Amino acid sequence: MSIEIHDVTKENEKAVSQLCVAKEQKRFIETPEECLQEAKDDLHYHPVGLYADQQLVGFAMYGFFPHEDEGRVWIDRFLIDAKFQGHGFGKNMLQALITKLTEEYKCRKIYLSVYEDNPKAIYLYQKFGFQFNGELDVHNEKIMVKAV
Repeated sequence: MSIEIHDVTKENEKAVSQLCVAKEQKRFIETPEECLQEAKDDLHYHPVGLYADQQLVGFAMYGFFPHEDEGRVWIDRFLIDAKFQGHGFGKNMLQALITKLTEEYKCRKIYLSVYEDNPKAIYLYQKFGFQFNGELDVHNEKIMVKAV
């Protein structure tokens, strides 16, 4: 399987905006459309489409936030479209995203946050070495960090 991560551009913005998580996951994450608006308002965010064999299967938004401690690299949003869930895309895309952030930012840590009542996401993140650090974000999500 060929994995690619592409910036959201005018050419793929409509398709990215139409991605949607499963019904039971909607309370855990904003829609891609909401995320794209947020990225226009805060240039620290970097929205990307996640592709498998040239097919859009997911969305992520990441960035470097210099005003936090000595600066933190965050995976701020990460989703796989409902019709592609359960086929290993989450694992493949998360690994590709971690690799991309490590190379792009030369970072030693990657942060993300998760609602504590989202066990599937927590399980996935823990499989990749993310651990809770005892902090909460502005939405009372638990912060996880991975040393890279």
